Amino acid sequence: MGIVVLTMKASVIEMFLVLLVTGIQSNKEMTKKIKRPKFTVPQINCDVKAGKIMNPEFLVKCPAGCQDPRYHVYGTDVYASYSSVCGAAVHSGVLDNSGGKILVRKVAGQSGYHGSYSNGVWSLSLPRWRESFVVSEGKPQKGVTYPSALTYSSSKSPAAKAGEEPDLWKPGSVLLDAGFVPKEELSTQSLEPVSQGDPSCKVDLSFLIDGSSSIGKRRFRIQKQFLADVAQALDIGPAGPLMGVVQYGDNPATQFNLKTHMNSRDLKTAIEKITQRGGLSNVGRAISFVTKNFFSKSNGNRGGAPNVAVVMVDGWPTDKVEEASRLARESGINIFFITIEGAVENEKQYVLEPNFANKAVCRTNGFYSLNVQNWYGLHKSVQPLVKRVCDTDRLACSKTCLNSADIGFVIDGSSSVGTGNFRTVLQFVANLSKKFDISDTDTRVGAVQYTYEQRLEFGFDQYTTKPDVLNAIKRVGYWSGGTSTGAAINYALEQLFKKSKPNKRKLMILITDGRSYDDVRIPAMVAHHKGVITYAIGVAWAAQEELEIIATHPARDHAFFVDEFDNLYKSVPKIIQNICTEFNSQPRN
Repeated sequence: MGIVVLTMKASVIEMFLVLLVTGIQSNKEMTKKIKRPKFTVPQINCDVKAGKIMNPEFLVKCPAGCQDPRYHVYGTDVYASYSSVCGAAVHSGVLDNSGGKILVRKVAGQSGYHGSYSNGVWSLSLPRWRESFVVSEGKPQKGVTYPSALTYSSSKSPAAKAGEEPDLWKPGSVLLDAGFVPKEELSTQSLEPVSQGDPSCKVDLSFLIDGSSSIGKRRFRIQKQFLADVAQALDIGPAGPLMGVVQYGDNPATQFNLKTHMNSRDLKTAIEKITQRGGLSNVGRAISFVTKNFFSKSNGNRGGAPNVAVVMVDGWPTDKVEEASRLARESGINIFFITIEGAVENEKQYVLEPNFANKAVCRTNGFYSLNVQNWYGLHKSVQPLVKRVCDTDRLACSKTCLNSADIGFVIDGSSSVGTGNFRTVLQFVANLSKKFDISDTDTRVGAVQYTYEQRLEFGFDQYTTKPDVLNAIKRVGYWSGGTSTGAAINYALEQLFKKSKPNKRKLMILITDGRSYDDVRIPAMVAHHKGVITYAIGVAWAAQEELEIIATHPARDHAFFVDEFDNLYKSVPKIIQNICTEFNSQPRN
């Protein structure tokens, strides 16, 4: 009996074990059947824009090579959705040019996007855009489900197919942020947001390129590529830098001026079409041509933007550049020289002007000169040149004798002058003022009238346009009284020149018709010590020795005398000439 019971128990246990094993195996098979497929990160091409993808947040894989400037990026850190997704990832530093996975998150549109250079990518500026995005490392966030297939705003998906070269989007096939643009706006929206240019680099730029026969076709192509790279890096636009090109050989010729191409893309296309002229390397003639013809209003010169000329020279010029460059600098043109493959020791005998670059550039401190050992290294100069050209605070040659001074007129209103002659003096003051470029950032004008006493007629910061200054001069009323010139100089130093800007040349132009009742020697010394350049203009009974004491040394250049008030106008050209000669004789270092 006991044996039977044990046998039955063994059978039950055996059946239980069989059922248990069978159940486990069945459960494994069921688990295997319901296991979720592995998540695949979708791949996109370099030219895919964020606005083309409808998903608000997604993971994607970028290919290599998205650092290419063909893939436009707009903004810094936060990017306009018209940007290349992968290009933005490289610009932000999340990826390098070898590609990889990134996480993209859509955010609200911005009122403006600032372009910048980062990680080998120049992003562009954009006034505003309706949608933005940010990129980060391609690590999934916990609790977030990411799509393995992206939703695009058109039926054609730009995702790369396995084993195939990814299709690139054709320029005409993408609407701006399609799916985000109201239907009524589609007809008026531009298909490409055009950058207004980098406002931090507002310069008018002329490139003088070497088209001489000695450069050869291959190096000429390298030169054109350099120009195209600079055009791309500058972010050309009406609110930023504008660029034109002059090619020289025997004679110079304008390829296109400042207003011909208003964005980097069109400019690069135009550069590619330039053909070599041939001939000698007449650089001096080209600089003269640019000074006389290029920076005109009709050619797009904006007036308020610094004028910059970048001269590219293969080897050395075949004519002289010093005099032409001096005239260019005096016209306010900031000259840069890029010399490629300069003369070696046994070639220097052929160079007309040794050290020609230093004789030409705006300053001889190295800022305006780039020496490139060979043409194949020219591309390395793109960023150094762009950085210097855009450093408008250091473009010293933008400052000319006519746009960089604070001019204080100190006018004798004593009884001996008389009402009629006083009006003649005011006309003289107006005639001098007309010669200067007057604005709040250029030359500023102020005036003091004196007798025994003094009064401020108007200060440097009161009128910021030439018409306003001329009207203010016309309104000055005749005072009448004695002649205390020394006290007037002190008053002008305190009330006018104490408020002069640090970077301005301080010019005092004093007009008197007689000997001062007080001492002028000490006030004049104080003025000279404070860096105020003083011109003394004497009429009729003015004392010559007193004028020479008041005037800055040498007195022959700063003291003037006329016998009658009606002859004051004759001294205007000479005074302007002396002001400019003195300005232009400053050391260029």
